[in-house]
Amino acid sequence: MASGTLPPFPTKLFINNQVENTPHPSTLLPADRMIINLVERDAERLAILESLPTGKPVTPTIHFDIAHMLEVWRYYAGWTDKISGESYPESNGVYKIVRHEPLGVCAGIASWNATFMYIGWKIAPAVAAGNCFIFKPSEKSPFGTLALGALFAEAGFPAGVVQILNGGAETGAALARHMDIAKISFTGSLGGGKAVQEAATKSNLKKVTLELGGKSPAVVFADAELERALGGVCGFLFNSGQVCVATSRVLVQKPIFEKFTQGLKSAFEQTSSTLGADPLDKNVSYGPIVDKAQFDKIMSYIAIGKQTATLLTGGERKGDKGFFIKPTIFVNPEPESPIVKEEIFGPVMVVQTFETEEEAIALANATVYGLAASVYTSNIDRALRVSSALECGGVAVNSPFLPQVNTAFGGIKASGKGRELGLYGLLEYTEAKSVHITCCVNRGGWNDLGTQPDQLQTAGSVMNCLRQEAETIWIDEAYRTST
Repeated sequence: MASGTLPPFPTKLFINNQVENTPHPSTLLPADRMIINLVERDAERLAILESLPTGKPVTPTIHFDIAHMLEVWRYYAGWTDKISGESYPESNGVYKIVRHEPLGVCAGIASWNATFMYIGWKIAPAVAAGNCFIFKPSEKSPFGTLALGALFAEAGFPAGVVQILNGGAETGAALARHMDIAKISFTGSLGGGKAVQEAATKSNLKKVTLELGGKSPAVVFADAELERALGGVCGFLFNSGQVCVATSRVLVQKPIFEKFTQGLKSAFEQTSSTLGADPLDKNVSYGPIVDKAQFDKIMSYIAIGKQTATLLTGGERKGDKGFFIKPTIFVNPEPESPIVKEEIFGPVMVVQTFETEEEAIALANATVYGLAASVYTSNIDRALRVSSALECGGVAVNSPFLPQVNTAFGGIKASGKGRELGLYGLLEYTEAKSVHITCCVNRGGWNDLGTQPDQLQTAGSVMNCLRQEAETIWIDEAYRTST
């Protein structure tokens, strides 16, 4: 879509508050199953289309991104006929129920680093809850999403239930401010999230879910299993550090600092030796930085790091073709250095030391972000204490934090609001409606509907009537006695 003013959405095609084309979600089960089969059939093609503009290696895209998306889709397909409400005990003749109703038309805007995962997180729960969905991929990674859009039609989804809208920032802004969109889910930068929140507020106060940046810490205690901790922390290198939950800060207890950092250095240098290969090669696991703008941003942080910390390894470009950066480790940084405080979104890790549990918690929480964290220790009491004290949306113990389909995922503080995945993610696409039903009882023997009282009254309403009668008799008797 060309830059400039976005034209109004065709009312019948994109936005319709009545959602005329939306069938009951349970009737979409065959289409849900078919889209899973079609994605499995075309997984390699989709991964190649995702790799062409971003440089993401095809093998991890197939076996992680796409595999996770399919797992999410299967999970929410199981929810289509299981969204239940609540009922509460009758009181004062009123029977109360709460039901969860779909919102209508929802929209999603996603970052380029894990497009297929975000498609699962946003579209699957929205459709399972009975909504229509408009998905806008990043302008940096549109090809795989556009190909996937055609598969929704092939799978048998009714026209308009799932739609793909391509475009840049102006397209996302139009979705955020559109008066007929009931909810928008955004994954991206802190600045982008603030813009979406502002547009949603100034338009129709639409519901908003924001999954923004992170500066996720790993806290490694001296009693941790060293090899497990090293393996978990090195998961940071996935997608060259271009992951929101990546462990970009590592806090290591002093007794094991030297041994641990040498293990990290060895692992990072081994990964560096594999960089520079074609991401379309199925044997390649690590790719380049997405584009020159991101490459230049990361290199600027590396320059800052060289002035405010000790460089342990990396810190430079790999080769002269492609935007490859050697995995980089800085140790003992100045506490207020930007490499400690700000999200870099690249293969740059910062390692700090601590002595006490309290110091580790303070260092981990010394950030505006609050997305994820991990704790490595053999002491379960400590693991529970520290996980409770960490200010973030998710904590992993003795492993890196990875989203799971049945548990809530999302951040606090500047990392966002709302949740995706699990039941919490499903209910984000519903509105709770309370329904209060009054039991119409006529003491004269017949109610206004011509139904005998014993056919209508519940045990609670009968007791309520008796209680009211008793109170009336008591008040009358008290009045006569006093006069």
